[in-house]
Amino acid sequence: VFNSVQGITDDLLLASIFGGIVLGVGVGLIIRSGGSSDGTEIIAIFLDKKSGFSVGQIVMIFNIFILGSAGFMFGWDRAMYSLVTYFIASKTIDVTVQGLDETRIMMIISNKYEEITDKLLEDSERGVTLINGRGAYSKTPTNVIFIVASRLEISSIKSIIKSIDSDALIIMQ
Repeated sequence: VFNSVQGITDDLLLASIFGGIVLGVGVGLIIRSGGSSDGTEIIAIFLDKKSGFSVGQIVMIFNIFILGSAGFMFGWDRAMYSLVTYFIASKTIDVTVQGLDETRIMMIISNKYEEITDKLLEDSERGVTLINGRGAYSKTPTNVIFIVASRLEISSIKSIIKSIDSDALIIMQ
């Protein structure tokens, strides 16, 4: 009976890509609702809280070791397609769990902080915080501009900053 069943595609790359997307969305929804589908995800959820890595990145690290071992036993072609699947799945898990609206913290150090602050308040829809600072080497007082922005706003904020001070130091987290 099963021998007559046709797959959607015979192309292993397409199957890897779409398999990774489906796997990532499924696992992401399970994690987002408080569950897990296997032991590596439980460990990944725990390590996500203790490390700087996301759940998807931690799952990918585990799978690199597992699939690397499988490459020795079952052949490198299949192992590499599996790595493609799990790479896409890890990115999709993170998007599903965290959402698309990722924000970044930007800290800008510039002698022209007042001009930059005024322009950011005028042109962006973000609040700006000034933090008093002092150069450790120069002992010169300065202000650090602190702003939280979405991924989509980063390039326009950088353009504003660079149009006023091309030497401004921009730190993003």
